[in-house]
Amino acid sequence: MHDNAPASAGPIDPALMEDFVAASRILAHHGVLDAWGHVSIRHPSNPDRYLISRARAAGLVSAGDILEFDLHSTPVDLRGQRAFLERYIHGEVYRARPDVNAVVHSHSPTMIPFSVTGEPLKAISHIASFMCEEVPIWEIRDCCLTQGLLVTTSKQGSSLAKTLGNRPIALMRGHGNVVVAPDIRKAVHRALYAEVNAQQLAMAKSFGRPITYVAPDEAQDPKRVDDAWELWKSEVIDQM
Repeated sequence: MHDNAPASAGPIDPALMEDFVAASRILAHHGVLDAWGHVSIRHPSNPDRYLISRARAAGLVSAGDILEFDLHSTPVDLRGQRAFLERYIHGEVYRARPDVNAVVHSHSPTMIPFSVTGEPLKAISHIASFMCEEVPIWEIRDCCLTQGLLVTTSKQGSSLAKTLGNRPIALMRGHGNVVVAPDIRKAVHRALYAEVNAQQLAMAKSFGRPITYVAPDEAQDPKRVDDAWELWKSEVIDQM
């Protein structure tokens, strides 16, 4: 650890750590996260710290891979590991959104076409009704390019957070998306069903018929996220 490294906020509850690790595995299992992409949580003991895996494929993440950062995305202790270049997505979202305690950045495949065509991405399914308002698209060229379309600086991360605003999700043109939530289970639900809704919407558009979207007064978070979580976690628990 360097002398100027931020202080650690300490360990987190093992049950939360288990859910945190499971989140990466669940989203990989369902094809939302690929060899890249990542999940983070705000540290429950200090809102100015967050936790994210070392640079590793989501489907392989374990508790020993978890690293701690401050909101400027400076590591507490890398322990000789590589950090994700795009950790600035997470740090800047946490800086801008005190209501957010979990962030998912993915390259969810069916959502990328909506980021490059101007075709609006909105909810057609009640279980994805958190997307009842059109999902905004972040254009990296409005900020600055560094390494292709990767978010590798605080300036880029801050720009993305501004596009996200107070919404639960934003698209990243030609790249992927960022999904936020007040806790890790809701973040997984949102990341998973954003992809499912994109698939359903693409299919609905293929019919060539008018589409009825979910209206804001119909939006509602699922009442049984914990039941869904029990199922999702059971699918990956043997791999953890």
